[in-house]
Amino acid sequence: MTTFAAPPASPLLTARDDAGLPARFARSAQTTRGVHLKTEDFPAWLAARGRANVFKVEKIPFDELDGWSFEDGTGNLVHRSGRFFTVEGMRVTSDTGPYREWHQPIIKQPEVGILGILVKEFDGVLHCLMQAKMEPGNRNLLQLSPTVQATRSNYTKVHQGADVKYIEYFLRPELGRVLTDVLQSEHGSWFFHKSNRNMIVEAHGDVPLHDDFCWLTFGQISELLHQDNVVNMDSRTVLSTVPMGPEGPRHFAADGTFDWAVDGSFAAALDRARTPDAGALHSDTELLSWFTAQRSAPDVHAERVPLTGLPDWTRDETRISHDQGRFFDVVAVKVEAGSREVARWTQPLIEPVGPGVCAFLARSIEGVLHVLVNARVEGGFLDTIELSPTVQCTPGNHEDLPDEDRPPFLDLVLNAEPARVRYEAVHSEEGGRFLNAEARYLVVEVLDGEPGAELDPPEGFRWVTPGQLASLVRHGHYVNVQARTLLACLNAMGGGRNA
Repeated sequence: MTTFAAPPASPLLTARDDAGLPARFARSAQTTRGVHLKTEDFPAWLAARGRANVFKVEKIPFDELDGWSFEDGTGNLVHRSGRFFTVEGMRVTSDTGPYREWHQPIIKQPEVGILGILVKEFDGVLHCLMQAKMEPGNRNLLQLSPTVQATRSNYTKVHQGADVKYIEYFLRPELGRVLTDVLQSEHGSWFFHKSNRNMIVEAHGDVPLHDDFCWLTFGQISELLHQDNVVNMDSRTVLSTVPMGPEGPRHFAADGTFDWAVDGSFAAALDRARTPDAGALHSDTELLSWFTAQRSAPDVHAERVPLTGLPDWTRDETRISHDQGRFFDVVAVKVEAGSREVARWTQPLIEPVGPGVCAFLARSIEGVLHVLVNARVEGGFLDTIELSPTVQCTPGNHEDLPDEDRPPFLDLVLNAEPARVRYEAVHSEEGGRFLNAEARYLVVEVLDGEPGAELDPPEGFRWVTPGQLASLVRHGHYVNVQARTLLACLNAMGGGRNA
């Protein structure tokens, strides 16, 4: 019999994972009364930050853009610095789906930005340093953003503006401890190969508190995630990277208050899905194999092309729009924002023609909650396909399509009984590049034997647990930004309440 001695202790070796980290996050998620700011006082604080600065956004003709112009030859909309981003054309061909070829404008922004939340313990509970940040495209303009939300051009001051506050914690490792750090995609329908670094860093020592910033627990942010257009997209994607453990079921009533009695079976299934020993309909290896096959099978090609002469799109003095009035417009705006690194600027924005819907169908399988994901093709994805919500679309773009070409499960979600809607809120998409882009985010429960609950769903769909999604989010370019938002919202539905 062979025996192995334990290796000697070594100062060079460290644990591969921090086993106590999920419990620290869970404790913060269970704490809904912060040390510095009560949740019920947050609306007044946010309103006060809005009154402290002047914010204005006005649409303008393209020829009033300062520093932006349509490039000779390509017609691409570019900045004179050669930085920030460009609006170009894209051609996509696919051998699957109702659309086998299409053209569209696309934002090309090669820089990798930083979306970072700084955390620190107060009274033994992790608090997040969050920012009331104005983005020109946000509904309500001012929303709760990460500590740092900046492109490389921003924090290297290409715009010759003020320093990005707290950026040093995310660029100098000695100032803190990195808790999560992953490169994630952004909207593949509107960005070409865009990625941002999603980070959570725990600060060492005292952290100065600047205007427009506040400390909130994860539990407080969870409460705010149940309100419309409060927590911005950049915060939601960072929050999705939190390794959240089992916490005991919690449910919210329609008015946003806690309701321990509402449908305990759904809450229990969600809580069970987070436990390390919870099973899943498909093993992690089976899930990865299926996803790899999905990425390998379709013949999808996306290429950048000149914006000039883009088929089916027309440019006039104020917008670039689709000839059928669908999808989105490219517009120009003039911005005034007293709290930003630069107080005044102009820029292009993408403006969708209507609100979107992003929804997970969810069901319990032997007591463990599963959600239905879709391996979705988007032309701007680096790897063509990422896991998306069950439904992700702008319903108005599909009104006159035959049933077989409408997005699967769309009508089921739109017609869901209110009692089956376990989560619902309207959230804005990325406000720095998109104007009034918002979607209704939902989690809709289906029961065994009902339409949409089949264990063998249509091609391109799979049942996965929130825990499996959370594992995939630790790696880049597996889970798209809309599904990451819904994962953050699912996390916001869990955790006991500690005042």
